[in-house]
Amino acid sequence: MRAAALHSAAGALLLTALSAVPAGGAPNTGGLSGSPGVASAAARAAAKGVDFGNCSDAQDLPGSMQCGTVSVPLDYAAPNGKQIELTVSRVRATHRDPHNSKRRVPRQGALVFNPGGPGGSGLYFPLIGLLPEWKRIGAAYDLVGYDPRGVGRSAPLSCQDPKRFFKGPVPAPDHPSESYKRERIAQAKAYAQGCAKRTGSALRHYNSLNNARDLDVLRAALGEERLTFMGASYGTYFGGVYATLFPSHVRRMVFDAAVNPDPAQIWYRNNLDQSAAFESRWTDFREWIARHDDVYGLGGTAEAVLTSYERARARLAAEPAGGKVGPGQLQGAFLQAGYYDDYWPARAQALSEYLQGDPKQLIAQAGPVREAAAQAENANAAYTAVECNDASWPTDWRVWDRDNTRLARVAPFETWDNVWANLPCAYWPAPRQQPVDVRTGPGELPPTLILAAERDAAAPYAGALEMHRRLTGSVLVTERDAGTHGIAGGPNRCVNGHLEAYLLEGRLPVRRAACAPHPEPEPAVAPAERAARPGH
Repeated sequence: MRAAALHSAAGALLLTALSAVPAGGAPNTGGLSGSPGVASAAARAAAKGVDFGNCSDAQDLPGSMQCGTVSVPLDYAAPNGKQIELTVSRVRATHRDPHNSKRRVPRQGALVFNPGGPGGSGLYFPLIGLLPEWKRIGAAYDLVGYDPRGVGRSAPLSCQDPKRFFKGPVPAPDHPSESYKRERIAQAKAYAQGCAKRTGSALRHYNSLNNARDLDVLRAALGEERLTFMGASYGTYFGGVYATLFPSHVRRMVFDAAVNPDPAQIWYRNNLDQSAAFESRWTDFREWIARHDDVYGLGGTAEAVLTSYERARARLAAEPAGGKVGPGQLQGAFLQAGYYDDYWPARAQALSEYLQGDPKQLIAQAGPVREAAAQAENANAAYTAVECNDASWPTDWRVWDRDNTRLARVAPFETWDNVWANLPCAYWPAPRQQPVDVRTGPGELPPTLILAAERDAAAPYAGALEMHRRLTGSVLVTERDAGTHGIAGGPNRCVNGHLEAYLLEGRLPVRRAACAPHPEPEPAVAPAERAARPGH
């Protein structure tokens, strides 16, 4: 379920029942909430607080952003044992009403954000308050981001040498051969072994249950009696776990691009659903290109555009662009367009120019950024550890092969790429958990807000409906006929109106509401890539 979502921060995983016992043995819950351990860790954090000061890279950041650390137990069953530090960032509430300079806005506390992944860093989230869409929220709230355990500056995980993370040009077969499958199985086994070798017995403690526990310790460290939290994509899942375990600690919660929290979906089936949804979104993108054939010359129908794309894939297989962009890199770049439609113009232009003989834009957009190898490898390691630890996965390759061969017949675009991303979980050496049954009963949890785009591929809409069903009293706001992954603070004023009304005034519609889609992107080259690329 890999994705990191928050639309304007860029300003910038159906089929078969699981049939095998997990490789690590019987499921391990670690004690559901681990409440004694969490309570003692939270009490310590509350007493200590967060000593905010200059961020270590302050020279690259606006002076208003500060950083600090919060200590949490590696293992909540041993809360006085080994501690790890989470790095936290903050921009204080401005108190300034952007529409009335004379009005002082009262502070409502801290708004804590997680961008998803797993493996996404929220450290730079507080800077979002500089954007017009966020100024009213930034006036009332301290904007707080952090690196979850295993990510970035918070006891970072690694499963291989980052210098080996970006491989050379790679294929991306829609229907891989048996020899190619054997090659990828060997890679997955080696990657899982690398995670265990580099992290040791601590590996089992990087999971969603502990992410939720850490969130409660962070709440206490910030001096918040009750938590105001926004989670995007995967952040909605462990946010749902938090709401289940600590409902009385919740003030307000926003679930943006909600994933399906049904324990039976975590995570193998969710990835199958995701692959199916990306096929529809890929079609949306091709239809948009076809409507602008006068600009891009890639074909006047979605089928014709697919022919142009396949022509580029064949050419790149024969001769990688710039020696580093092959079919796999092309697929990865176009997958990003399945997450965010503001990628559409630049991706279409790059494909058009490449087929006309100019590869510069395609190399710029699809080529690996070597300088980001360590960050990318860490994000992938954290993603893998959390998803593999969270639940049982099939341990028999024949299950994966059967399910995804079926799926690839109708959804070839993302299916096998998603398999290779998650296959280390088939060979995972650490014990697996029993997923938390995310749900709350009447009166247990304050009203919460769920935001979803109807055609979101990374977090298919059925997940938002399931989250809404499980969190009693929640309200679902849907952006119709749109597919951006993460819609809070984006271009849809209707969505933003509901977000502001909830966070600033506690007002929600009655159970459900719908917004018309935001406008499609204009057929022009996007001026710049996102400042923080989402992590598929």
